[in-house]
Amino acid sequence: MQAQIAKNTVVTLNYTVRDPDGNMIDDGAHPLVYLHGGYDGIFPVLEEVLQGKPVGEQFQVKLQPEDAFGPYEEELVLIEDAALFPDNIEIGMSFERVTDDGEEEMLYRITDIADGKVVVDGNHPLAGMALVFDITVAEVRPASAEEIAHGHVHGEGGHHH
Repeated sequence: MQAQIAKNTVVTLNYTVRDPDGNMIDDGAHPLVYLHGGYDGIFPVLEEVLQGKPVGEQFQVKLQPEDAFGPYEEELVLIEDAALFPDNIEIGMSFERVTDDGEEEMLYRITDIADGKVVVDGNHPLAGMALVFDITVAEVRPASAEEIAHGHVHGEGGHHH
């Protein structure tokens, strides 16, 4: 009998991600390996679709922005004084910034540099975009007790922190 995706199985997916216009976002050069069953390894909507799928199954899923990287939030775009940054900054660089309450680190990307000002964007690069996943279930195996305890995959293809 073919292995099926179920809670506490380790799933290997071959996949590509495109935007709705068909432009490649992620060519899936590295398969996605995750622990199935609500461990936040992948988007919850994808996990729901994958539940019960057998090895070899091929399908396409379109995720709306709210099911993927979230809506684009204008308030996460900030204009800062260039004096706050090192001299060697470039558009496209990312840096972490601790939020004002000191709780959470957010990743900001530099999107523009002009007239002594730097525009930074705390949105994920794919925020506000619908994503189209083409997925093939490559492998399904039972998770080890240690993987289940830790909530993520170990060994080959695991530990992407």
